[in-house]
Amino acid sequence: MKAVVIGTGTIGAAVAETVAAHGHEVVTVGRKSGQFQADLADLASLRRLFARLGSFDAVACAAGEVFPAPFEQATDEQWADSLASKGLGQVNVVRAALPHVTDGGSFTLVSGVLTDEVTPAATIGATVNHLVEGFVKAAATELPRGVRINCVSPTVLTESVAYHPFFPGFTPVPAAEVARAYLRAMANPVTGRVLKLHKTDS
Repeated sequence: MKAVVIGTGTIGAAVAETVAAHGHEVVTVGRKSGQFQADLADLASLRRLFARLGSFDAVACAAGEVFPAPFEQATDEQWADSLASKGLGQVNVVRAALPHVTDGGSFTLVSGVLTDEVTPAATIGATVNHLVEGFVKAAATELPRGVRINCVSPTVLTESVAYHPFFPGFTPVPAAEVARAYLRAMANPVTGRVLKLHKTDS
């Protein structure tokens, strides 16, 4: 399997390492780092990226920013940038890559615990995560050629200590465990799934 991993941060690096450790070819993409560069908020840059890469079997997206703020203080820019990056940016990854992914290939996107749980200043993050998960569930019914799409939904990472105060009472998850969920979505015949790396009351 040739896998394109978008995002070179903590999750992206763990995904690339895990997928490579299982014998697959990995191509890394970042906004300013990685083997190739592209901006999730720029559809044209994504189209150039995938045209340049040629054929591949899987795309794993572990990128996309959300800019949290209390609801009444959230700015137009914070809403627009969050939607353009983690929201529509991931939608556009699929749109741009679909002509180049092999038959039976796969996409794995990222959402997060705020789809199911509430923390302070969570409205933007929750909205974006619901957008991503709704897209995955619907697109799974329409993608051609047996192409699959799934989503990984982690809680706050063990390694992201600076973010722990924003998730009081949440049990962090190691990036390596999140990466194994990506591999599970990429290497098994599942589609339309949201693989949750967190515990909720439901």
